[in-house]
Amino acid sequence: MKKFLYLFSFVILTFSAMAQNNNIITPQVNVNGEGSIKIKPDYAIITMGAEIKDVDSAKAKKQNDEIIAKMIQVIKKSAVDEKDYQTQRVNLYKSRDYQEKKDYFVASQTITITLRNLDDYESLMADLITAGANNIQGVEFKSTQTEKFASEIRAKAVLDAKKKAEDYAKALNQNIGKALIISDQSFVNAPRVYAMKTAAFSADAAAQEQTLAAGEIEISTNVNVVFELK
Repeated sequence: MKKFLYLFSFVILTFSAMAQNNNIITPQVNVNGEGSIKIKPDYAIITMGAEIKDVDSAKAKKQNDEIIAKMIQVIKKSAVDEKDYQTQRVNLYKSRDYQEKKDYFVASQTITITLRNLDDYESLMADLITAGANNIQGVEFKSTQTEKFASEIRAKAVLDAKKKAEDYAKALNQNIGKALIISDQSFVNAPRVYAMKTAAFSADAAAQEQTLAAGEIEISTNVNVVFELK
């Protein structure tokens, strides 16, 4: 009995909605519908850069600038368009090594690169690391087809909600009427490789072995629909 009551509580089956105009009680059924699709990514956003530590702030900044300059030259020589790379963060701050009781400065800078041809990933990463990049903030995979499939999965979600409403109504020997309220929450679950240091990463190994696993992007919609219950 408790399981039965919990199920009806979960789908929020209610008969107590009140019409605003004449206070007539309108029976309703409130359900959730889901729609999703998985697609292959066709481009990536890479955020990486350099981080240098030195007791001299000027030296740390100079070394970091030299690496970033080399990275930009690598990007310019690649197939990446000028509009597809941008400086993201520039930092210079003082820190302390409490074990050695020494102060030092950290200079860092990151560049965001939109790589529209994933086949170039291995060679570009290897060249950037050879240039001195030692900090990968993240690699996020995306698809240019996301919007194309958005309408399709929204329709799937609404049909899923309608089917659920019809099932509950049928169990009560009733029918559903028009939709009274629709609300949705869509999201894109894109695979992401998170931050890593590249100090132990071999540029030669990157050039020889596949290090990219793009996986799939899941586009999902969750819709809540309130139907009239007849």
